[in-house]
Amino acid sequence: MAATLTSIRLDKELADEAARALGVKSRTEAVHMALKEIVALQRFKDLMIKNGGKLKFEGSGE
Repeated sequence: MAATLTSIRLDKELADEAARALGVKSRTEAVHMALKEIVALQRFKDLMIKNGGKLKFEGSGE
């Protein structure tokens, strides 16, 4: 992962709350985790739109 020093303005209280909610120690970790989550969510949504109704699921039958 390439890391670049970037200056952004954050709501300090919101960033601290996010860090606590995510179980990380720093605001930087919280921002990185939040970015990863939003990218994963978008990829999942795109996959669902692309394949919605086209895939079959065969469960365990229990």
